[in-house]
Amino acid sequence: MRPDDWHLTVDVDDFLARAGGFLRSRPALHTIPLTVTETLRTRGADAYGAEAPVFGWLERAGEVSAAFFRTPPRRLILTPLTPDEADALAAHLAGLSPLLPGVTADHDTATAFAEAWEQRTGATPTLHKRERLYRLGTLTPSKPLPEGRGRVACEQDREQLIGWYREFIDAIGAISPADPGSWADTRIAYGRVTFWETSDGTPVSMAGVTPMVAGQVRVAPVYTPAHLRGRGYAGAATVEVSRAAMAAGAAEVLLFADLANPTSNGIYQRIGYRPVTDFAVYDFSRAAQDIRGMALP
Repeated sequence: MRPDDWHLTVDVDDFLARAGGFLRSRPALHTIPLTVTETLRTRGADAYGAEAPVFGWLERAGEVSAAFFRTPPRRLILTPLTPDEADALAAHLAGLSPLLPGVTADHDTATAFAEAWEQRTGATPTLHKRERLYRLGTLTPSKPLPEGRGRVACEQDREQLIGWYREFIDAIGAISPADPGSWADTRIAYGRVTFWETSDGTPVSMAGVTPMVAGQVRVAPVYTPAHLRGRGYAGAATVEVSRAAMAAGAAEVLLFADLANPTSNGIYQRIGYRPVTDFAVYDFSRAAQDIRGMALP
């Protein structure tokens, strides 16, 4: 296939007009682009930083069959691609800028693109993380539940949310997609974080949820401070937020779990989450430079 079968834009509305139907056709596999583009559409490009995001789609004979996006300085996010499609995209992007920090996609796509990017640019890919995407089947709360109850976070919990969000980002080594205060304010406003709290009202774990798009929501983040782990709090908070998502009409409730953490994977499976597919996250060796975005023609 030709590299110019790929089309690029910096306009999220243009991207969704062209590729939105394709993304909605497989909401589970496309959960990340669906969620991120909805945030960009409703809150503007500054929701993920000062640099303009870049979007692209693969179109042949009027049909979109793949898509990508990037919110600099973060990694490229891809929908599933064949090896030939991954190579054509690598050729296209390398012609615009030879610098990318990395890629996130289903395992086969991420690996194919990482290999193609190395061939095109000389950048060495390093596997950063492997994740498993889960979909909720039958919600099955663990028994016995830990002492306490679930509660939706409110304005009085703002400082707690900000602190835990910072701890969560530090723990996973991620780049925060938003200012912690803005992150907390948005989730309080829409009731998108649930605490598990002890009987005296002390929060001990939190589970968030993304906005519903194309009938799917994704549970994220799930966080328990290190000194409170191993007591069932995270599982209880996840059950509560999952139940609320289903009650709100979600057709699919999804979440990602780091495959290097067998404890969290075990918890999610015990409460009813079932594997969909595995994802891989690669870093590229030349990503240490300050990337200012791709130059579009």
